[in-house]
Amino acid sequence: MNIDSIQNGVVLDHVQAGKSMEIYKYLHLDQLDCQVAIIKNAKSARMGKKDIIKIDSPMDVDLDVLGYIDPNITVNIIRNGVRVAKKHVALPEKLVNVIHCKNPRCITAAEPQLDAIFLLSDPERGTYRCAYCDAEKQRRL
Repeated sequence: MNIDSIQNGVVLDHVQAGKSMEIYKYLHLDQLDCQVAIIKNAKSARMGKKDIIKIDSPMDVDLDVLGYIDPNITVNIIRNGVRVAKKHVALPEKLVNVIHCKNPRCITAAEPQLDAIFLLSDPERGTYRCAYCDAEKQRRL
């Protein structure tokens, strides 16, 4: 299989195999008016299998969303066919409007205009807690 290189855009590499469609949804890549290539289950010496997402347009990528979905992703910025920057993501300390509280008694249920804020409480387990009601949200691995 041959996927052309991009001249100006973003390449998301080292995505855990099977997570690319979740990233596609969270980053709203369906709303872009450019080419987006999703390569699923590519061979990787380090990971065995991985996904890769190529976005053929410069854009700002939400590193918090990527870190929440998969903290091992690398973000490569491409300009004129050359990688000009490589960013590593990590589990974010704070998530705003990425995940939502499932507690029906949380103030965010009664007042949906409030930002959904979650704070990282256990980095080892990937556990977040709602800033308003302290409800726990476990990151899916």
